[in-house]
Amino acid sequence: MTSVLPSTDLATDLTGRRIVTEVPGPRSLALHERRLAAVPVGVSSMLPVYIARAHGAVVEDVDGNRFIDLGAGIGVTTIGHTDEAVVAAARAQLGDFLHTLFTITPYESYVRVAELVAERTPGSFAKKTVLVNSGAEAVENGVKIARKATGRRAVAVLEHAYHGRTNLTMAMNYKASPYGLGFGPFAGDVHHAPSSYPYRDGLTGAEAAARTIGHLEKHIGAEDLAILVVEPIQGEGGFQTPADGYLPALQRWANEHGVVIAADEIQSGMGRTGAWFASDHFGFEPDLVFFAKGVAGGLPLAGVTGRAEIMDAAQPGGLGGTFGGNPVAAAAAVAVIERIEEQGLLAEGRRIEATLRPALEDLQRDFPVIGDVRGIGAMLAIELVQPGTKEPYPAAVATVSAYAGQHGVLLLTAGTWGNVLRFLPSLAITDEQLLDAVSVIREGLATLP
Repeated sequence: MTSVLPSTDLATDLTGRRIVTEVPGPRSLALHERRLAAVPVGVSSMLPVYIARAHGAVVEDVDGNRFIDLGAGIGVTTIGHTDEAVVAAARAQLGDFLHTLFTITPYESYVRVAELVAERTPGSFAKKTVLVNSGAEAVENGVKIARKATGRRAVAVLEHAYHGRTNLTMAMNYKASPYGLGFGPFAGDVHHAPSSYPYRDGLTGAEAAARTIGHLEKHIGAEDLAILVVEPIQGEGGFQTPADGYLPALQRWANEHGVVIAADEIQSGMGRTGAWFASDHFGFEPDLVFFAKGVAGGLPLAGVTGRAEIMDAAQPGGLGGTFGGNPVAAAAAVAVIERIEEQGLLAEGRRIEATLRPALEDLQRDFPVIGDVRGIGAMLAIELVQPGTKEPYPAAVATVSAYAGQHGVLLLTAGTWGNVLRFLPSLAITDEQLLDAVSVIREGLATLP
C-alpha cells in the first residue's frame, strides 16, 4: 500500500504495537478511578486504557502503550485515525462556522454529502438523503419514512440483528442483553424473522429466503408490513454473511408486495468491504440505505439515502434535527468520500481480506476451536465453538480478546452468544501490522485449555 500518511510525529511514531507498562498502566488506572466516580457503570469499556493519540491503525494510551487497532472504533475510523485530509477539512470548517441548523439556514456541505452518497449507494434510480447524528437515528428515520410512504404499520427485522439503543431500535435488536435488558416496554409492531446463517442452518440462499418470506407472510402479512430492515453483513450478530441469492430474493418479494426494503449498512458501508456498500457484493438494491460510522472519519454523522419518491413522502418539517448534518461533520464526510475515491481505498479492503483471511484460515486449521471464518474485505470474523461441535464457546473469546489487549492488540467481540471475534481494521492498516496482530491472536488461542 502506498503511504498517504502526513510527515508528522504521529505518522512516523505510531507504526506498531509497544507495551511499556502493565495494561492498564498507572495513568490509565488513575483516570479509571475518576471515571468510576463520574460516569455510570452502564457505559462500560472493553479495555480501560485511556487513549492520548492515534494515527492510521495504531492508538497510544496515556502510559505510552501502543496498540494495533483491529476495531477502528467499531468501524468508524475506516480510512484511519487522524487522516490528514479529514483533519484538514474539519479544521477549515471550524474556522468558518460550526452551526446554523440546515433546516433554518442551509449550507453546501450537507448537499454535497447527499450527492456523493446517492452516487455510491446501490441502484441507478433517483435518490435523496437526510442527514442525522447516529446510526440508531438513521434507522428511526428510515422506519418513519417507510411508514409514511406505505401507510402501513409493521416493521420486520432478522434474527441476530442489531440496530441501536433507542426505544424503537432496542425492539428491533435480536439480543436483549445488554442492550435492552430492563429498559422496556419497547415500541410495538416489530417482528423478527429467521435470517440466513450458513454456518448453522446449512440452507441455500433460496431456501433461507423462502423460510424468511414464509414467516413474514404468516406472522405479519405483506399488506401490513411497511419495512423490512436487513444488514447485508450482520454486525453485532457476528458478521453473519448470507448465502448467495438470499438478499435478492427478499428484494424481489418486497418489491412485488410494496414493502420498503432497507439495508442497514451502518457498520458494513463506506468502503469497508472493498465496495462502497456491502449490498454491492450480493446484487442487492435496497429502497433505503442507512449509513453512519465510517462516513465522517470519527465525527458524528449518519443518514438515510433512498428512492426519491419514498424519501419525499415525509411532509416539510417532518424530517430533521438540531445537529443533523452538522457542517463540521459534513465537511469531514466529503473529505472521507473523496479520500476513498482518490486514493483507491476500496482496493485496500480487498488487500486486507487477501492478507487476513488466509491467516485466519491457517489459525482454523491449527485450532479446532475455530468453527467458521467469514466476512468480506476488512470485515471478517471467526466463530469459536467447543471443538468437534458447534456449541458456542464465549469463554474462549473472552480469554483471547483479553490476551490480545494485554499484548498490544485491540480486538472486538460479537455474536448472539458472545462467541465471535471480529476484525474491523482501518483501510490504512499494513500487512505487517495485520500479521503481527494475528501472531498475538495465535498466542492467545494457544493458552486455551
